[in-house]
Amino acid sequence: MRIIYILLLFLCIHSNAQQKLLGFTDAGSEKQKGLEKQFDAQMNAGNLDTWMKFLSSHPHHVGSAKGRANAEYMADLFRQWGYQTEINTYYVLFPTPKTRLLELLGSKPYKAKLEEPSLSEDKTSGQKSEQLPSYNAYSADGDVTSELVFVNRGVPADYEELERMGIDVKGKIVIAKYGGSWRGIKPKVAAEHGAIGCIIYSDPADDGYVQGDTYPVGPFRRADAVQRGSVMDMPVYPGDPLTPGVGATKNAKRLDIKDVKTIMKIPVLPISYEDALPLLQSLGGPVAPAAWRGGLPITYHIGPGKDKVHLKLAFNWDQKPVHDVIAKMVGTDFPDQWIIRGNHHDAWVNGAADPLSGMVAELEEARALGELAKNGSKPRRTVVYCAWDGEEPALLGSTEWAEDHEKELKEKVVAYINSDGNGRGFIGASGSHTLEPFFNQVIEDVKDPQTGVSVKERRYAKQLVDADKASRAKLLGNKYMKLGALGAGSDYSPFIQHMGIASMDLGYGGEDPGGEYHSIFDSYDLYTRFKDPGFQYGVTLAKTAGRITMRLSNADALPFDFNAFYKTLNDYATEVKAMMDNQRVETETQNKMIEENLFAVGKDPKKTYASPEVKQAVPFLNFSELDNSLAQLKTSAEEFQKMYANATTLPVEKLNQLNLLLYKAERSLIDTDGLPRRPWYKHQVYAPGFYTGYGVKTLPGIREAIEQRNWKEAQDNIGIVSKVIEAYNAQVQQAAKVFSKPTF
Repeated sequence: MRIIYILLLFLCIHSNAQQKLLGFTDAGSEKQKGLEKQFDAQMNAGNLDTWMKFLSSHPHHVGSAKGRANAEYMADLFRQWGYQTEINTYYVLFPTPKTRLLELLGSKPYKAKLEEPSLSEDKTSGQKSEQLPSYNAYSADGDVTSELVFVNRGVPADYEELERMGIDVKGKIVIAKYGGSWRGIKPKVAAEHGAIGCIIYSDPADDGYVQGDTYPVGPFRRADAVQRGSVMDMPVYPGDPLTPGVGATKNAKRLDIKDVKTIMKIPVLPISYEDALPLLQSLGGPVAPAAWRGGLPITYHIGPGKDKVHLKLAFNWDQKPVHDVIAKMVGTDFPDQWIIRGNHHDAWVNGAADPLSGMVAELEEARALGELAKNGSKPRRTVVYCAWDGEEPALLGSTEWAEDHEKELKEKVVAYINSDGNGRGFIGASGSHTLEPFFNQVIEDVKDPQTGVSVKERRYAKQLVDADKASRAKLLGNKYMKLGALGAGSDYSPFIQHMGIASMDLGYGGEDPGGEYHSIFDSYDLYTRFKDPGFQYGVTLAKTAGRITMRLSNADALPFDFNAFYKTLNDYATEVKAMMDNQRVETETQNKMIEENLFAVGKDPKKTYASPEVKQAVPFLNFSELDNSLAQLKTSAEEFQKMYANATTLPVEKLNQLNLLLYKAERSLIDTDGLPRRPWYKHQVYAPGFYTGYGVKTLPGIREAIEQRNWKEAQDNIGIVSKVIEAYNAQVQQAAKVFSKPTF
């Protein structure tokens, strides 16, 4: 009994030790927890239902009447809740289709329907006159006819496989499956290989009948549903294509459209798997590798086929307004330190899941915070709630607003907290790794509505269930949640990757399967049946993001952790060095095999033969500068975190000085020249991949140069990254000096 008692006592002590919130005094921690209980008590799922029903009642794409009406509706709500609210409007290039034609010519002609049907079970699906047709925004105009080639996902590795098969896409039209990368990568890579057109289709193996019942019986993609989406080359820069780096105000200087680098060079069209089937059936050539095959009832061939395909597209290249709702509650103590919370409100069609499921959670969060303020508990730092327009085509609203206010934002913003679509299931989050320990404490205090345990516990249980035996052994007892790294795909991008503002992106999902994405069936009817009935996880997102926002706004010492960042950064450095070593071994092995084959056919391996498979030997790069900068950061970060434990005891003047250094540290990771060939992206640790789009590349300047076998660029970027780490380390050391006692 004594042993059990001691164990229980230890657990209680441990539990109590965890109760103090990071960055708060004991008294402040108790006050904050009390506020959060009041905040939770305000939550009303019925509000989310009401707002989603209104906001999704009609299509609300960029430039639409409903888009403007939704912005005004939300602005009125924010004003009712006590926020200083305005609508900021920018004018952006947004093409819409005027001609769409896809047809298979020859022996078995077929004209693609390019049409989604109205369903009696889905009340908004019949709003044809208001809907954008299925298309890929920022495709080139074009009228092309050629043979068709199936390129799997259409990523660089697929073209390497085609090359090994002896299949060339030059002068051809390619057809690619959605998935495997961001959609804009597919036509980009196709054009680089000489293709003259690109078709992208949704395969039923990914989100159609192979996965489950299709809508309206189940949530998965119907045979005639199409995924719209942008194919602008956003890994070069997001936002208005005509005004890179500056806000797209009415009088902004604009590029001529012929000089824009981010508009796709070939015509691109998305289609349903119903329309894709006849095209794929027409293909001859070799049978596709097993990993390339989808769920259609055919033998997948690579092509080309005997019959040609005709693709004709033309667009209205118009400027359209985007309307950002900016709602501000000025802080009582630090009005010039801002916590920004954002979610977009535009959609390709009705957009219940993407983005309104996240938007209505943000609205409820803002409403509850407003109620606390009316009762005398205003935030200490300024809180800014944003409803962005134009995210879907190119992060238009957030990027233009951020570029328009760049100087002020770099000075004032403590952190940017983003959400987007939300559903039933498990917490997911990515972001600046300085915020990782803080986020872990937040998710301990939010209950999962299905199980009653914390959302952190539920996610940990999911990890254990999904892990293989070896991974499970490592996970046991380790409930700490690593943040993912931020690539692209939502409105955090201008904040972290262009301006160096610490950012997070979060949401729930994993138990809300479906194939409605970017189709007319992303509707209130589908969402409330299959995605999050009762808006339980909408409320949970509001509680989670609300805690993040409130704790950052009220903390005595901002809860940034330099040591957590160092550990992650060191892992990234280890990865790129290991990648270099693996590339060297693979190259040596491959070239040795080629030599053996040459010798076997009587050729002298010492002579040079023109072969695309013979690769230059991988050199040894000098990582010493990077290693030294990381070693210095390790020492500084560990020393600082020991001091941080006493941060809340600092005199007010020093605490204020410390907080400025804490939230501006991320700015040190910016290089003003930006990344190679895309200077808009200035963060040297996190960026979307040049050939992955949504997918992140960490230490992108180094990593991508190694991947492209550009050794000089890799070495140059090792130096650049080392310098920003040194600058970051200087910021950490400066923060540590705040704790020093003055000498007389």
